[in-house]
Amino acid sequence: MGIYSTLGKNLDEVKDSLYNGKSGIGIDPARKEFGFRSSLTGIIERPLLKGILPRRLRIGLAEQGEYAYVATMEALENARIDQEFLDKNEVGILYGNDSSAVPVIEAIDIVRDKKDTAMIGSGSIFQSMNSTITMNLSVILKLKGINFTVSGACASGSHAIGMGYLMIKQGLQDTIICGGAQEINAYSMGNFDALSAFSIREDEPTKASRPFDASRDGLVPSGGGATIVLESYESAIKRGAPILAELIGYGFSSNGEHISVPNVDGPARSLSNSLKDAGISPDKVDYINAHATSTPVGDLNEAKAIDLIFGKSKPLVSSTKSMTGHEMWMGGASEVVYSLLMMRDSFIAPNINLENTDEESAKLNIVRNTIDHNIDIFLSNSFGFGGTNSSLVVKKMIG
Repeated sequence: MGIYSTLGKNLDEVKDSLYNGKSGIGIDPARKEFGFRSSLTGIIERPLLKGILPRRLRIGLAEQGEYAYVATMEALENARIDQEFLDKNEVGILYGNDSSAVPVIEAIDIVRDKKDTAMIGSGSIFQSMNSTITMNLSVILKLKGINFTVSGACASGSHAIGMGYLMIKQGLQDTIICGGAQEINAYSMGNFDALSAFSIREDEPTKASRPFDASRDGLVPSGGGATIVLESYESAIKRGAPILAELIGYGFSSNGEHISVPNVDGPARSLSNSLKDAGISPDKVDYINAHATSTPVGDLNEAKAIDLIFGKSKPLVSSTKSMTGHEMWMGGASEVVYSLLMMRDSFIAPNINLENTDEESAKLNIVRNTIDHNIDIFLSNSFGFGGTNSSLVVKKMIG
């Protein structure tokens, strides 16, 4: 696994932030100049890739592609996969991404100003396509396996991991680089702000993202990049790979109702389907990393869905979005990384800013402060616009 997040630039930094309940949320003054209702956002520093990648490989990378590259290189190093292995084996890539706003807008601005499309530059098309991450990383790493982008709104990263899982189970690939990435810029967030989807608690940025709290007033947009290397057990054992955990279940569903307002039935079926695929009962799940983005309706309906499936066993629950904000296309992948770090180091990160529960969230066993706790099995939820739902079940490797 590898990560480039508002919580840190690598796994060690992110783990410390998770354990200490540190928020990565701040203010972007430029958003007010644009006319945004909210200037809240995840704060992240662009990685400096000059001197690391040659220019011909850098010019096609959009912002989120840079985050994905850094996360992927950390993941490959930790998986003990080098370029020689990539050259000799059929390794694939499936990555979640659902926008690339900046290069599209900048290209149109150039054409309007210069009246000459040649002024856009040769790298623009490769930055602006939705498949920008997979097309660039597959070339940079010289990959020979499956290669496409999964576009499923805020469930994109989770579905990418789920699709990789299914392909490996089917014997179609042995190793797939999976993940999700999200750009963090005002250009990509204007239409969300127009929906009044964002928190306007600007006086206390680190307290603005409040999943399950009764006074939540909207999500905080965020992003970065997160990568998981999925591999068949036989392949991993053969090459002596350090195995972090086993992905044992992938559940998915569609709400089939409102395009932006989630319901209870869809998420509940996603949860139920993931348990069925994993072949386990609800009481075997120790921890749920909830999708909970800090929106009034979304958190409410997810709490109902979790209670519907897990009401008797009441596993521990938290939403790491309380610290990161909503990482959107990245979130389904990053929250698996966050949960794997908790599983590895035997702790559960807190759902910070939870001061008062509402009627539905009060039914859940929500972790408000970091606790030391063994996790044998966790479940990670991701839900997106259009009613797309994904739930992943991960089991600790023993022995």
